[in-house]
Amino acid sequence: MVASGYIIGTYPPGRCSYPFGDCQAGDSEIEPYLAAHNVILSHAAASDIYRRKYKSSWIEPLRDIPVDRWAVQRAQAFQIAWFVDPVVYGDYPPEIRQLVGSRLPTFTTEQREKLRSSLDFIGINQYTSFYVKDCMFTPCNSIDSFLGDALVYRTGERDGIPIGEPTVESTFYDVPSGMEKMVMYYKKRYNNTPMFITENGYPQGNGVVADVLNDTSRINYLQGYLASLAVALRKGADVRGYFIWSLVDNFEMLYGYTIRFGLHYVDYTTLERTPKLSAKWYKQFLAEGKESKPGIKLLNRTSIMPTAERMYDV
Repeated sequence: MVASGYIIGTYPPGRCSYPFGDCQAGDSEIEPYLAAHNVILSHAAASDIYRRKYKSSWIEPLRDIPVDRWAVQRAQAFQIAWFVDPVVYGDYPPEIRQLVGSRLPTFTTEQREKLRSSLDFIGINQYTSFYVKDCMFTPCNSIDSFLGDALVYRTGERDGIPIGEPTVESTFYDVPSGMEKMVMYYKKRYNNTPMFITENGYPQGNGVVADVLNDTSRINYLQGYLASLAVALRKGADVRGYFIWSLVDNFEMLYGYTIRFGLHYVDYTTLERTPKLSAKWYKQFLAEGKESKPGIKLLNRTSIMPTAERMYDV
């Protein structure tokens, strides 16, 4: 929200400056760091009732070369560590402090003590993955404004091949492996602080109702990401819970009613709700999990998906 509201200006309060965005007012080089600083301090002041929640995408190097691997580290620092490092370690990540310098605010000794270990768990919103290319040492036609001073170019394609199955959203790809990699990143960087997957879901467009209800692509997406999460659990990641976005179709930020994430179809005229195939699949998935040993039941993409006939019998 800080990046969208104060760097590129697409979310309220819509502040930015050239070349990051075209807003009536704002300073994309100063204001994001001040806003983030206050967000982090607010967290510390209300840590007993505050749930830290981050929306993030996994990032892969576009090219298998050192500068792109370093670009990944910078991008992850600006996407994740910018906000999580202070509430775990009491200070901003060294990757950001090195790049931003004096533009980055500082914490007092008292603030650092209040911040350090002020969270009980980390909430992760994991949806998709991207490639990044270094723009610090490599010429780039454009730089990703959302990641600002990371100085990277973000893309969903390599040599014309998408990183995963494309969806109705142009910047959203189905990349299950990103779930495991994201969780393991948090596990390693933050000493396996307990985690919850607070959002994970698949977008649909509007169309013929029968087609929207038969959302096999969403089932394929969910089973892939859950299987990837199960791999992270076996590697010791302390993930305590998982939440699908979302139970019903709703008004999505930026996309309004044009994108549907729900397990249940909503007729926006009558407000009638109808379970999609994914709702029936998920009900069966949870029921089978209760009958097996605790934890996420191992699934794979070729065997997990029940047939439509089986699903509608649930």
